[in-house]
Amino acid sequence: MYDNKVRLMGFIGKDAVTRKTSNGKEFVVLSLATTVSWKDEQGQYTDKTKRTDWHRCVAWSNLSKFAGTLKKGAHVEVEGELRYRKVADDKHNDVTHTFAEIHLSKILKLDRAERRDDDSLPTELEDASAGEPSAA
Repeated sequence: MYDNKVRLMGFIGKDAVTRKTSNGKEFVVLSLATTVSWKDEQGQYTDKTKRTDWHRCVAWSNLSKFAGTLKKGAHVEVEGELRYRKVADDKHNDVTHTFAEIHLSKILKLDRAERRDDDSLPTELEDASAGEPSAA
């Protein structure tokens, strides 16, 4: 059995960005920061003993509606599938760039409950269509 599952916990780096494919299918891109830190030889945490990694996360279908509400600084846990995408370089015909993306199947908002007028939006959403081929 094979499994391609990624689970990350971190902070949204900028407000969610809604985009459309060339055939009009809507999706949301999230920029997620994860940080790991460790102690130096003196047993102290410093800026030199910390690393932040940035992850491009993509939400489709019903999950994109929830993802689109996320703002910079939101604390979230996400789960999804790691995928790679190749893009041709506009300036150099013989060069391609490979990007890693996490195609999300679940988002859990970890922030404390915020007071809001609209209680219709859940703090957790799992995309029931995740893993199914899209009808695009």
